[in-house]
Amino acid sequence: MARKRRTDLLGRLADMSEEAIQRLSDTPGADKVLGAMNALRDRTDELQKRVRGVETLEQRLAALERKVDRLVKSGGSTASSTTRKSTKATSTKSSGGTAAKKS
Repeated sequence: MARKRRTDLLGRLADMSEEAIQRLSDTPGADKVLGAMNALRDRTDELQKRVRGVETLEQRLAALERKVDRLVKSGGSTASSTTRKSTKATSTKSSGGTAAKKS
C-alpha cells in the first residue's frame, strides 16, 4: 500500500512539473530566456575547455622555470639570462607593434 502511494505521489509531482514547464514555455519572452540559457551553457563549456588548457600551460611553464633555475645554478647564468632578456624585449616590441597596426 505504501509503495502505491509513493508511485502516485511521484506521478502527481511529475505531472505538476510538466504543467509548470508547459506554462513557462507559453509565456511571452520564454524563447529569449531559453536561448540565453542555452548560450550560457555553451559559453560555460567553452570556458571550461580554455581553463583546462591554461592549467596545462601553467604546468609546462613551471617545469621550464625549474629547468632554467637549474641551468642558472649550474653556471650557465650568462647565456640563459641574456636569452631571457632578449625574449622579453622581443615580446614587448611585438605586442607594441601589433597595437600600433590595430589603431
